[in-house]
Amino acid sequence: MFSDRRTLATVALALLLLMSGCLGFVTGDEPLTLTAEPAAVADSTAQDAGYTTNGTQPLAFNRTVEVAGQERRVEATNYVTPYTKSMEVGALGETDVGLFTVVSTPAADVAGQTLNPIGQFSNERLVQFVQQQYSDLNDLERVSAQNITVQGTETRVTKFSGTATIQGQEIDVYVHVTKYRNGDDYILGVGVYPQRLDGEEEHVLAMLRAIEHPVEAESV
Repeated sequence: MFSDRRTLATVALALLLLMSGCLGFVTGDEPLTLTAEPAAVADSTAQDAGYTTNGTQPLAFNRTVEVAGQERRVEATNYVTPYTKSMEVGALGETDVGLFTVVSTPAADVAGQTLNPIGQFSNERLVQFVQQQYSDLNDLERVSAQNITVQGTETRVTKFSGTATIQGQEIDVYVHVTKYRNGDDYILGVGVYPQRLDGEEEHVLAMLRAIEHPVEAESV
């Protein structure tokens, strides 16, 4: 299956690329600097659910954009915290098939406007964006949705069915996606696991509810 760190890091970067296209009214000689604060799942919840992480990783974005015929530098930093869980899956044996990732990305409030388009994206749009980036996640269809509370904010979690490739074998998976705003950042949470392990949904929902932001960035 795709690497959760690689996938969601690329999604975070691509969101900032989209954001840079919304900077037409921002001018100035100095770079526009945007920095998110890290987000992660509470350690106790991740441990209880059986997920491990190598820490939170910054994802730097530097790009020169053209504004009214002039060049403007955009410097931004997202944070990505990936988790994996080893589970038994038929002939594949025990392997890392449970994936969960938290991404924090700056909302980018400038001149009274929020530039980051993630705030306007539905969960359906977000999961399509993930699917467009990686060919080994396919055939995503909406299954259900429910509201949960994360950091005091009610947010919508959407569940999708699809297929993914693990060790050359195609398996059916579920994907859970949610996003919310906390302070100056948007937080994106995504969980992926095999459909035959349907009981894993409760662990993923627990992980989503236990997202914390901001946290200290600890890289390993």
